[in-house]
Amino acid sequence: MPDLLIELFSEEIPARMQARAAEDLKKRMTDGLVEAGLTYAGAHALSTPRRLTLAMEGLLEHSPTVREERKGPKVGAPDKAIEGFLRGAGLTRDQLEERDTPKGAVYFALIEKPGRPAAEIIAEVLEDTIRNFPWSKSMRWGTGTLRWVRPLQSILCILSKEDGAEVVPLDIDGIASGNTTYGHRFMAPDQITVTGFDDYAAKLKRAHVVLDPAEREAAIWQEATNQAFASGLEVVEDKGLLAEVAGLVEWPVVLMGAIDDEFLALPPEVLQTSMKEHQKFFSVRNPKTGRIEKFITVANRETADNGATILAGNQKVLSARLADAKFFWENDLRTVTEHGFEPWVAKLGNVTFHNKLGTQAARIDHIAALAREIAPVVGADADLAEQAARVAKADLSSEMVYEFPELQGLMGRYYAEAAGLPQDVANACEAHYSPLGPSDDVPTEPVSVAVALADKLDTLTGFWAIDEKPTGSKDPFALRRAALGVIRLVLENDVRLSTQPISTLGIQSQQIVHQALELLLEARTKVQVIEEKLADPKYQGSLISGTRDALEKELAAARRELDKRESGYQTWSEWWEKAPADLLSFFHDRLKVFLRDQGIRHDVIDACIAMEGNDDLTLLVKRARALEDFMKSEDGPNLLQGFKRANNILAQAEEKDGVEYSYGADKKFAEDDSEIALFDALATSEGAISSAIEAEDFAAAMGSMAALRAPVDAFFEAVQVNSDNEVVRRNRLNLLSQIRKVCGQVADLSRIEG
Repeated sequence: MPDLLIELFSEEIPARMQARAAEDLKKRMTDGLVEAGLTYAGAHALSTPRRLTLAMEGLLEHSPTVREERKGPKVGAPDKAIEGFLRGAGLTRDQLEERDTPKGAVYFALIEKPGRPAAEIIAEVLEDTIRNFPWSKSMRWGTGTLRWVRPLQSILCILSKEDGAEVVPLDIDGIASGNTTYGHRFMAPDQITVTGFDDYAAKLKRAHVVLDPAEREAAIWQEATNQAFASGLEVVEDKGLLAEVAGLVEWPVVLMGAIDDEFLALPPEVLQTSMKEHQKFFSVRNPKTGRIEKFITVANRETADNGATILAGNQKVLSARLADAKFFWENDLRTVTEHGFEPWVAKLGNVTFHNKLGTQAARIDHIAALAREIAPVVGADADLAEQAARVAKADLSSEMVYEFPELQGLMGRYYAEAAGLPQDVANACEAHYSPLGPSDDVPTEPVSVAVALADKLDTLTGFWAIDEKPTGSKDPFALRRAALGVIRLVLENDVRLSTQPISTLGIQSQQIVHQALELLLEARTKVQVIEEKLADPKYQGSLISGTRDALEKELAAARRELDKRESGYQTWSEWWEKAPADLLSFFHDRLKVFLRDQGIRHDVIDACIAMEGNDDLTLLVKRARALEDFMKSEDGPNLLQGFKRANNILAQAEEKDGVEYSYGADKKFAEDDSEIALFDALATSEGAISSAIEAEDFAAAMGSMAALRAPVDAFFEAVQVNSDNEVVRRNRLNLLSQIRKVCGQVADLSRIEG
């Protein structure tokens, strides 16, 4: 079986696109070949800045011959129907076969598609792949119609067998396929002829091209850490930067340079961010001091002076970049030490957060009010929480964050410390954005927790106030992430927070709510003023008819405007009333996703959500975890079966009789020992479960409920509920109601599947 080697050689492909492009090439080629009948044993794709490579092993030499039988119209059917069938089958009428079926004689077509050589199929699939490649951005060049991320220069496409290799003939916009490629742009630019993947990889390595991106990453990291270690330093790990740098070079040459002393006093995060964003440098840290003292750069070639010229040029550019950063840092420090945060907060009054939600400054007021409300719940000082909320966003106005937005929050902490604010406030400036994702750390300091919760709840209540919720896969304002942040903050800090009252407060504080009320009051006042003018005797005598007509027209217009605003306000008011409950439902949906990853079933969560107090997420999760453990025990599924049996019998009886059997069960009407035992067990469990629920000891509540398993099972084995004796029947139905009531203290078991 032959092996296939494809290389698409072009100008430099952006590093961020290479991995995805290699996978797209592999998927499109393998899918296309398999669809055409060519199977293979294995395939792998590789990439460098100038090439996408696909190697496939064990490819069939020919696609198999395919025979297909199609059932056609009945014999004697209209000619148009038969002709349409013939066109679809690619046959003539004399090639059809008549067969008797239970529904009469029917035409059948036997279609045979002969196999084709692999080279023919590969050429078709590769041309379609190249012409329809899913680049996020592409370009045309010259006079051709082909689009590629950068100008495509050559196509290598060969089938290798034991007796040699053959070129798969292909021509796309004048670019003919061949068996040649090129080495490193500077160190070995000559053409290379190859016969297969092993030959191709070996010759490229000799031509200073490391084909495998994983190998380039490993080589860069190994050499960088070795050089840093030799100087008593360590490289700051950054996997994203490592992958990007590996996509910028074909022959990585690692060089370590020094940072000028005048910049070493800058915060390490500033140095690290500036070098990463502008120069793609790795930061090298002194483990004893934590300072960034050197940098690692990766060149794409070896030089006679061992990279001295490259390093000198990089250091010159880096010094210019860091001089800018130092200027921003010193200016920002001067502002906060001389004037505090007030100038920056004032600037946020000119920054619109959302056209319906007002400015960042208005949002800060909301966050401060929420933080003060939340503070006692999380054990934070209310004054500190409000102070932190009022300065937490101030660094958005700083020059440093304007230049490096990714440093927001972190620079706020540095500036708050420089301004002499309490450390809890400074820490909250940095921590209130967290957690940003499922793997991000959650703040634990009370002030930070209060501000982080207030920030995320304000975001959620704001967008709920204007009815801008996530839909499907669209979530432009990252509201799912904000909700998950609230959930993690609450659960991981064991916060007992009722979210609905806070959500109501957050929604009522939004600008759109106040504006709607102000517009309504303004319209009412206008109508009232005009009505008073028309009714006041001292004006009536002096008014001429033209003036009165104008006032009456003005009054009519004002009343129409008032009706419009009252209608609009009524619509919005109805939404604002139900928005907190709708937001709580959103929290529950995100909680299901969060807990599902922890092994808790969705129906178990639904059973707990149905209980009172479900806006206390910590309480809800404690109940759900206890119920999940109970359902995994031997007693859980068995008791659930008994509960559902009782519930179903009771529901059918209530529907049939038109009454509710919810009270009146009396032990004196019990006829069987199992019936008496169930009465006793329910009386014992009801009190025990109630006490455990009140103490929020859900494990104990589940244990008490588990004690019902045996008496419930024994009852159903020994007793027929629908007795001929009507008094006994009613008593037993009321006893089933007691089972439902006692178990219902723990969770709504009717929502659990199985």
